[in-house]
Amino acid sequence: MRPNILFAAGKTQWQDYEKPLKSALAAKGVDGKISLDFAPAEVDYIVYAPSSALQDFTPYTRAKAVLNLWAGVEKIVGNTTLQIPLARMVDPGLTQGMVEWVSGHVLRYHLRLDIDIRREAAEWRPRTPPLASERSVVVLGLGALGQKVARQLADFGFDVTGWSRSAKSLDGIRCLHGEDGLRDALHRAEIVVLLLPDTAATENTLNAGTLALMPKGACIINPGRGPLIDDDALLAALDAGHIGRATLDVFRIEPLPEAHPYWHHPKVTVTPHIAADTRASTASHVIAENIRRGEAGEQFLHLVDRSLGY
Repeated sequence: MRPNILFAAGKTQWQDYEKPLKSALAAKGVDGKISLDFAPAEVDYIVYAPSSALQDFTPYTRAKAVLNLWAGVEKIVGNTTLQIPLARMVDPGLTQGMVEWVSGHVLRYHLRLDIDIRREAAEWRPRTPPLASERSVVVLGLGALGQKVARQLADFGFDVTGWSRSAKSLDGIRCLHGEDGLRDALHRAEIVVLLLPDTAATENTLNAGTLALMPKGACIINPGRGPLIDDDALLAALDAGHIGRATLDVFRIEPLPEAHPYWHHPKVTVTPHIAADTRASTASHVIAENIRRGEAGEQFLHLVDRSLGY
């Protein structure tokens, strides 16, 4: 029987995904029917974005899995009506986009490019920036994205430390974990990149206490999740001069409200959640592979651990 695949990620997304998904399914040998509209009891797979209007999964009695188009699952993982496997998106296009965005901003802070870009007077002021090997960068979060970012920064020559809640090991990269490891990592963090998931355990990872551990003038880059940072604590640390600069791509409320202090703070760069996005051309192959696996009775890729929240 041909599997019925419900695209429950919205009509706008459908315009981008219809052709790539159909092509990817065909390439995987999956003779499925994909549509925006099926009777719930006839659906075998649900392609999903957390912004979807579909919130009650109870009627989808035949469905085998929900396949999320986003890397983040915090808006769906706690849905009590969802009792079937949930797979998050690990998209090579998204990963590469994140690596490029983070690398650009790390190099910007490392080379202090803002000094040259924002110069207001005709000043000839030569300076020699340190080499990457003389700059300590810390990546908080060593999931798929964090590992790729850490490896790229290490390839540039940076002194890279990775931190995660549980023990991880990456060749050529100093890996720390746990509360003691976080303190050790932040003590050396001239530039810190946040790539942790949004869970109760990671909220306010950077707060008044942890920010104080960082070297004076340290820079913060957050393309991960808005709740990872205590906003008031960061603003206070910036105003006090302890934290040098921050580039923030994600926020507790999005779009970031016009009156938010981040918009006008001279030491903050706001970007509109553009660090990494799911690309239809590459994400479609991930979705198609999981559907192929489901039809073959194989283990789905990138399953969410509900106990951890990601």
